[in-house]
Amino acid sequence: MVDLSKFEWTRLPAEHRIFEDRVEVVTKPGTDLWQRTYYHFRNDNAPVFQMSTGEKYFSFTVKTEFESKHRFDQCGVVMYLDSENWLKASIEYENERFQHLGSVVTNNGWSDWATTEIDASVKSMWYRLSRREDDFCLECSKDGVTFSQMRIAHMHKAAGEVRFGIYACSPEDSSFKAVFTHMSVTECLWRAHDGQKPDK
Repeated sequence: MVDLSKFEWTRLPAEHRIFEDRVEVVTKPGTDLWQRTYYHFRNDNAPVFQMSTGEKYFSFTVKTEFESKHRFDQCGVVMYLDSENWLKASIEYENERFQHLGSVVTNNGWSDWATTEIDASVKSMWYRLSRREDDFCLECSKDGVTFSQMRIAHMHKAAGEVRFGIYACSPEDSSFKAVFTHMSVTECLWRAHDGQKPDK
């Protein structure tokens, strides 16, 4: 379990409560993280709760539970370096039928979004963010035991100290409650590649 006293807010949510074993967040309407790509707008006002480390190899795990009910409501894991360099993984509510389980990687002010559709009845998900120097792996899990890879990404501005943690936001006229538990920082659980050797 992580020491939540080491975490700091980058922008506050509408409401929040911090306990020894969990963080509860109520989102503000009109909050989001996105940069430029396709939509051409820049949104940089989502509440982010993070800790810092210079450790080059680690894994951060968290369980999310949420009451999202409006289009684009989302919560999950994040590594927010600055407004133009960050990554996140979350479930983004779409409608009564489906949601988007996905991840966004933003390098030098340009975001991308990789998603898969899941049923709208899903109201809980585990995430694991792992670092190997300036490369990162995002994984998800329904039970906190078996994790599936969502993506591997390189972060151009993550050569030294990084900040990572949790976020929740409501891009449209909505507000919902998200609960974060089982947060832990461990040795890197993303194993070194044992296949093709690097080019010389």
